[in-house]
Amino acid sequence: MNTTKHTEHDIDILARTIYGEARGEYFRNDGGIASLICVANVIVNRAKQPKRYGETLAKVCKRPYQFSCWNRNDPNCVIISRVQQGDDKIFDLCLNVAENVLKEQWPDLTEGSNHYHASWMKVYPAWSIDRVPTKRIGQHLFYTL
Repeated sequence: MNTTKHTEHDIDILARTIYGEARGEYFRNDGGIASLICVANVIVNRAKQPKRYGETLAKVCKRPYQFSCWNRNDPNCVIISRVQQGDDKIFDLCLNVAENVLKEQWPDLTEGSNHYHASWMKVYPAWSIDRVPTKRIGQHLFYTL
C-alpha cells in the first residue's frame, strides 16, 4: 500500500485510532509496539475492501461502532480528539507506526485480520462466536472475517 494515496488527515486519524485503541497495550510485556502495529494492520486490511469498510483510512476508522475510541460515549473519544504531536510520547509513536505501516516497513502481524476485540471482555462480540482467532497480541484477539 502506497502512502502517497493517503492524505495527512488519513494518517492523523489512523494514528489517533491506534492511540485510542492500543496505547495501554504498549506497556504490556505481551503487547509492546506489536499491539500498535496490529491495530494499524487491521485498519489497513479493512481499507483494502472500500465498499465494505470505507473509501479512506479516516472513513474506515470513524465508521460508526467499529473502533470504540471514536464512539461519543467512550472517554477515549475526547482524549484522542485533543492529543497533539509532542503532547505524549506514545501518540508520537502511534504517528510513526501509522506512517511506517503505510510505507510497508513492517509485515502484517495480524496475517490479514480485519477484526479484533479485547480478550478481557465479559461478553465477546457476536461476530466472534465460533471463530478461531488468527492471532493474540497483548489483550487483543485478531480475526479474519
